[in-house]
Amino acid sequence: MSAWHPELKEATALLHCQLCYVSESQQAQIECLQMLITEHELPIVLNTELISDKLNQKRRQQLSQLSSEPILLLDDKDRLSWLSNGLSVSQEWDKLQRRVVSAGRKSELLLQAAKVSAGSHVIDATAGFGHDSLILASTGAQVTMLEQQPLMALLLLAEQQRMSALPNWQKLMTRLNIINIDAMSYFATLQAKSINATKDIEVIYLDPMFPEGSYQDSKTGKGAKVGKHMQALHQLARPPSADEERQLLQSAQAVVSRNIQKQGRVVVKRPQFAPLLAQQQPSESWHNEAVRFDGYFV
Repeated sequence: MSAWHPELKEATALLHCQLCYVSESQQAQIECLQMLITEHELPIVLNTELISDKLNQKRRQQLSQLSSEPILLLDDKDRLSWLSNGLSVSQEWDKLQRRVVSAGRKSELLLQAAKVSAGSHVIDATAGFGHDSLILASTGAQVTMLEQQPLMALLLLAEQQRMSALPNWQKLMTRLNIINIDAMSYFATLQAKSINATKDIEVIYLDPMFPEGSYQDSKTGKGAKVGKHMQALHQLARPPSADEERQLLQSAQAVVSRNIQKQGRVVVKRPQFAPLLAQQQPSESWHNEAVRFDGYFV
């Protein structure tokens, strides 16, 4: 799942991260990370450290628990991970290959709700680990991925760079545009532009944070389990307030209403038993036992 991260840090605050790497030959990869930080103006300072001992799960937990700074790990496969409170999480887009290849409206509720196709322009306003963006881009759509947290944005950019080196993924990677910005600021920027500059945006996808108790039915206990990726995101973000939910939904609807060719829509992902975003009734919903996609048509 993804997350919306409202007002967690001042825009000018520098985030100091400890970057651990396992081989002296990884200097080129470290330089690439520094270039990504500079190119995308991420407020991140990397303090590098070579780890010489065996990097097993126990060692990862020790690293994440001992440091007062966020820990990033560059492993022997040049995969960047984030270690936090005993958790080790990374994008791992290559593990979604089978799902991306076979993605279609029959197998993916998200695609049933979004109804995008090749050439569509989608905004994933709460990119998180980027898994849903891959599914959207598998249709041939261009996906703008918004991620407010600089740490998460760096993980996304590093994974895009890593996957771009794999022939089977190169075309898909060109459809992803990752931007370190909060959704509300980006929507305000779009609304300030002329309609011609934003008329092709068909879908805005939202997957905001919500209280942990929303994952399961309070009476039956049924529902989605909280995976380690979501547990990690809960350490960075808080759920939006009722007012913030309303502002987010209204701003997204205002942007897609500018589409002059097709009916725009906002698609909201929720656990099956979670309340409606901003208590607003959707135009249509798609769901299974664990997750629900609410569509708001404009």
